[in-house]
Amino acid sequence: MLSKKVRLDAHGEDSSYFLGWKEYEKNAYDDVQNPTGIIQMGLAENQLSFDLLEAWLASNQDAARLTKNGESVFRELALFQDYHGLPEFKNVLVDFMAEIRRNKVSFDPRKLVLMAGATSANETLMFCIAEPGDAFLLPTPYYPGFDRDLKWRTGVELVPIHCSSSNGFKVTKFALEEAYQQAQKLSLNVKGVLITNPSNPLGTTMSHDELEVLITFAIAKKIHIISDEIYSGTVFDHPSFISIMKALLDRKLEETEVWNRVHVVYSLSKDLGVPGFRVGMIYSNNETLVSAATKMSSFGLISSQTQYLLSKLLSDKKFTKNYMKENRKRLKARREMLVTALRDAGIECLKSNAGLFCWVDMRNLLSSNTFDAEVELWKKILREAGLNVSPGASCHCSEPGWFRICFANMSEETLKVSMQRMKAFVEKNTQQCRRGGGRVTHQESGCNSRRRSLSNWVLNLCSYDREPYR
Repeated sequence: MLSKKVRLDAHGEDSSYFLGWKEYEKNAYDDVQNPTGIIQMGLAENQLSFDLLEAWLASNQDAARLTKNGESVFRELALFQDYHGLPEFKNVLVDFMAEIRRNKVSFDPRKLVLMAGATSANETLMFCIAEPGDAFLLPTPYYPGFDRDLKWRTGVELVPIHCSSSNGFKVTKFALEEAYQQAQKLSLNVKGVLITNPSNPLGTTMSHDELEVLITFAIAKKIHIISDEIYSGTVFDHPSFISIMKALLDRKLEETEVWNRVHVVYSLSKDLGVPGFRVGMIYSNNETLVSAATKMSSFGLISSQTQYLLSKLLSDKKFTKNYMKENRKRLKARREMLVTALRDAGIECLKSNAGLFCWVDMRNLLSSNTFDAEVELWKKILREAGLNVSPGASCHCSEPGWFRICFANMSEETLKVSMQRMKAFVEKNTQQCRRGGGRVTHQESGCNSRRRSLSNWVLNLCSYDREPYR
């Protein structure tokens, strides 16, 4: 007999977000081998600047070959390394983090904990802050993988902070208080708020006012803030990115209790486009948390070889400056390509300034103002158009009809093919809706759907996306 955790289907991977991936893997698109296959638009991966990384590696053979001044360092790297990480890597990493934030905030390498990706970092913070059954509040829509990453092994519950399209899904004082009160009604002990900034899936940065509201809320409730900032280097347009650490400094909160209750998660997976290297980290001013998290990092270390290679790359300031500038330029151009093509097909997107995706409004394609209709539309896009996109229900959006579409994990030609398919699908779907009289307006499918009880949210969201405390 296996453990209860293994036997219970509580890992969160029955979501449509993951089911779409499974369908893609059965019939993956290839422009030569399988041109009618499914195109993966549900993967937030940055492949736009790989040529810059490859060019650097070609001209820096010492790093690639694990040598230093022509002498091998293989033995040194292959032998045991403790869980604190290579000092050289941590030093250049905090410099890189500061550079992304325009050097308006500095980071102390002693307060940095290296982890095998942001997934490990977020889960470790749950273990450090909360007990099983405690709750974290998360603004919706949010990354579907959090149900697995934050809940499965920790036993932590997630309570949605319902945000609305009426104000661009911004976090408000009212929404925070509403979520907190809902948690109290459920007898949940709220330990903190977790945000993604820039937002996944919105592709937007939080404003100074939003961060002010969040900090004030955390002070009043005596709770923690986790700011997942793994997309901070992808900001390609105004307004600029403001780190939660900068917002704390602006309010001169260094000597207050909240200073030790704010924690940043970062990774090189999105900004540098190396998710396979599994490089993540926690930054915190809380010495006790840093000490415990460092010990926990034994369960998910970054290899010494990876740390060595990346320490050489990040110490090349000329390269990192050029890379970040060019990468942002390419991301902006690619986003514009997607937005223009979708608009040509009659589909609008939320205005965004960061990330590897767009938050796409397909409410006018729904047969009715329900999540069932959203699931129906998602299935049709997957099967008829051959596109794997992420439905809003999987992101816990409280309004049906929104989808996340990624644009940086494919070639320009593949994106063109995907948009040709989307346009053909919309034209066909629109014609069918007109004949059947089933098309709904934005007004019908928008704000009216936001107010739903938590029990209805749990029971009726959709058959693929049933998770407690949404």
